[in-house]
Amino acid sequence: MKNKSLVSINDYSKEEQLAILELAANFEKNPTQKILEDYVIATLFFEPSTRTRLSFESAVSRLGGKIIGFSDASSTSVKKGESLKDTIKTVCNYSDLIVMRHPREGSARFASEVASVPIINAGDGANQHPTQTLLDMYTIKQTQGRLDNLNIAFVGDLKYGRTVHSLVMALCNFNCTFHLVSPFELKLPSSVKIHIKEKNLEYYQYTTMDEILPKVDILYMTRIQKERFSDPIEYEKIKNSYILSNDMLNNTKDNLKILHPLPRVNEIDEDVDDNSKAYYFQQALNGVYVRQALITKILGIK
Repeated sequence: MKNKSLVSINDYSKEEQLAILELAANFEKNPTQKILEDYVIATLFFEPSTRTRLSFESAVSRLGGKIIGFSDASSTSVKKGESLKDTIKTVCNYSDLIVMRHPREGSARFASEVASVPIINAGDGANQHPTQTLLDMYTIKQTQGRLDNLNIAFVGDLKYGRTVHSLVMALCNFNCTFHLVSPFELKLPSSVKIHIKEKNLEYYQYTTMDEILPKVDILYMTRIQKERFSDPIEYEKIKNSYILSNDMLNNTKDNLKILHPLPRVNEIDEDVDDNSKAYYFQQALNGVYVRQALITKILGIK
């Protein structure tokens, strides 16, 4: 994996993904190690982020590395009209690895093609979010003891939800059954469902989540993403389609864990937070360990 960019989760084989999860478990036991002291990591966030940006920066800081970059492109030369190509080629001069989030689909792939250092895609529009996928896989394995043969429900915005797209693709390597809950307007794209079909796996589509709650091992909630809608009226029609409350968990499986890539708006009531089946804040913490593993693998340190 040395010097190998991660743009799509499919850039890494099943074996490479599992190697990152194994290394992440070691970092969870010992997250503070001064092994990046000679490295500079650039974080270029052209789109807002809390958990992804801060967990990457926490991962680097705990390993003794230096961080440069920006969290608001309006404070950079992009505002003056600088192209993405020129930004990337310039930042390559100052860093050993670039973590980038950008609102345009395909931007991370383009960056990897013009960069002289590895690129980690921290989200490109509604396309993919592969590092979220790795931490989701780590969390699923942590809570279920395995990744194979699980029933997994994805609820909410499956059309624009890049975290869902990447995770479905990755879990196709583990013989999972997929339960897809969304409004008709936000169904999982055919370009993602084809990965399920190619593996001869089963998926079921629903418009309500009542039916699936007793069946699943993982309930992956997502918010309806207002920023992806060009028509505010369409967003208003479906924004409250799914709201998970504590009483809805009464007849669910004992091993059920509720995940969410966050941020949450109102799709999970706050009273769920105290339920032992709620795991989304631990999921966010796991992002530090997984990103430590990924960065050290790409830099050839581990």
